[in-house]
Amino acid sequence: MKKSTTDQVSMIGFAKDLPNICSLVGLLCTMFAIYFAIEGYFIASIIAILWSVLFDWFDGIIARRMKGRTKEQGDFGGQLDSMIDIVSFGVYPAILLLSYSGFNIWYMPGAFIIVAGCAIRLSYFNIYGLIDSKTYMGLSIDNNAILLAFGFLFESFFSHYTFSVILYILLMSLTALNLSSLPTPKLAGKWVYVLTAYVLVLTAIFAWILWSRV
Repeated sequence: MKKSTTDQVSMIGFAKDLPNICSLVGLLCTMFAIYFAIEGYFIASIIAILWSVLFDWFDGIIARRMKGRTKEQGDFGGQLDSMIDIVSFGVYPAILLLSYSGFNIWYMPGAFIIVAGCAIRLSYFNIYGLIDSKTYMGLSIDNNAILLAFGFLFESFFSHYTFSVILYILLMSLTALNLSSLPTPKLAGKWVYVLTAYVLVLTAIFAWILWSRV
């Protein structure tokens, strides 16, 4: 039987759920990443998206450890996470690619492919989920940001134009892997400690790069 309007939790009520707060903080990090990318502060942008990935991981951990969450809260959290993922791992890398190229029109097809690929993958995942409890079909989209950040460690070795081409190729390759049928392991459990260390170390390295450029 369908619930009446008076029985339903308000939208803000769902937003106050702790895992969803964590998701929204991750979205805030993504908004900063987009802002920095548009302004041309690419290293700062990469730092922000790394923290977005970290919050994306922790929202699920918090949700699984919380007791007493209703099915509706879980379903809402899953939908919210998916909506935020398309911004963080679809819209953001597309904007980064366009901004890094100086908004060159020839980079627009790549930007479209990134967003479309992310939307297709998330839609597929929302229907079919994992292959099994420990395996994704294709590369999980949050891994894109992790690998993208690693790629930016080598930015200074290339001219701006050359690295823009490398960035184009990298993001197209990651999108292809996202949409592939390649089984990839779900990184969970103790991997969260590895990710946390990775984010902290790369944040320190990129912060030093920023400081050295001042």
